[in-house]
Amino acid sequence: MNSIVITHAELGVALRELEFGVAASDLHGSLTGFLCGGGKASARNWLQRLEIETDPGIETHARMELLTQLFRNCRAQLEDPGFAFEPLLPGEDEPLAERADALVQWCRGFLGGLGLSGVNAERGLSEDGTEILRDFGTIAASQLDYDDAEEDESALVEVLEFIRVGVMLLHAELAPPPAPTAGADANLLH
Repeated sequence: MNSIVITHAELGVALRELEFGVAASDLHGSLTGFLCGGGKASARNWLQRLEIETDPGIETHARMELLTQLFRNCRAQLEDPGFAFEPLLPGEDEPLAERADALVQWCRGFLGGLGLSGVNAERGLSEDGTEILRDFGTIAASQLDYDDAEEDESALVEVLEFIRVGVMLLHAELAPPPAPTAGADANLLH
């Protein structure tokens, strides 16, 4: 996957400048949930699909291009057969509390985006899918305390891996498969 990597900090700056009123982790979680649930969007309209209003007077080409790249990166990661998906969170050099709080925000955004995609209890999730969503909800509702830095760091790594794998499983269950390319169709005929 060859794409421009966007950091949590870069996205945070862009969102503040654009005055979107949403945190970087929350936005990435919302986008991921929407795409994971099979929501239809393009690089041009995904903000509207997530019901985020933009102010044309504040928009700058560079910042909007960054958001377009964010959409492309997220979609590519979800569709990557090598399971390359990673939630967009502050870097490991940031304090544990900031990273953990961002993960909680990410889960809240994910559940909101999933809801906007049309996923609900009647959609018939598998037992595993239902359990994953329940666990994401528990994480999203968490108020975290930090007592033992080493133990807390280890727990965060485990929760992050659970979320990463959970997203990939939900995506496989909920999102329609990507449309085959013309070249792939031609190969099937021969």
